[in-house]
Amino acid sequence: MTVLTGRLQKIDRRETLRYLGYTKSVADMGGAQALIDGCEEEVLAVQDLKAVYSLFDISRGECLDLGFARTDSRDLAKYLQGCGRLALFAATAGSGIDRLIARYSRLSPARATVVQALGAALIEEWCDKVHASLMAQYGAIAARFSCGFGDLPLSLQRDIFSALDVTKKIGVTLSDDCFMTPTKSVTAIVGIKI
Repeated sequence: MTVLTGRLQKIDRRETLRYLGYTKSVADMGGAQALIDGCEEEVLAVQDLKAVYSLFDISRGECLDLGFARTDSRDLAKYLQGCGRLALFAATAGSGIDRLIARYSRLSPARATVVQALGAALIEEWCDKVHASLMAQYGAIAARFSCGFGDLPLSLQRDIFSALDVTKKIGVTLSDDCFMTPTKSVTAIVGIKI
């Protein structure tokens, strides 16, 4: 099991705008750029990027054995076709972003919305960096698959948290409904062809 930490110097603006629902046709955005700039500084100041991953062997039989759990997911089986191993990871941007969102939800709904979008872009960029590292080290395939995609149940989160000891390793907790806190957290499966 490997734990990673990181820090980003900026957040992908196009991705942030996409999360905000802006399109390329919006030129001025009514002062949104200045609002985004200010919120970005705050988000970058509280980021606490962490990830944990481990490798597991895959075997197929009546169901798909992922090495840490079994599943009947046909979509995941199709995604892992040709893969003999997988990298399982969990990543978070930290709880500081949730605190900013909560604070601004009371003080400035516009700022809360922008911080939400920046946090979403930040965790995706962090996951992309973790994934790129897995690709470079292990030849992982270029896409990742998460619980809730296709027919892969969200309840598999429980097995992922157990397999990676997510709460202890990176401080993310899982609710009874399988939602993560901090909210800007992701778990993913990445196939490795061997």
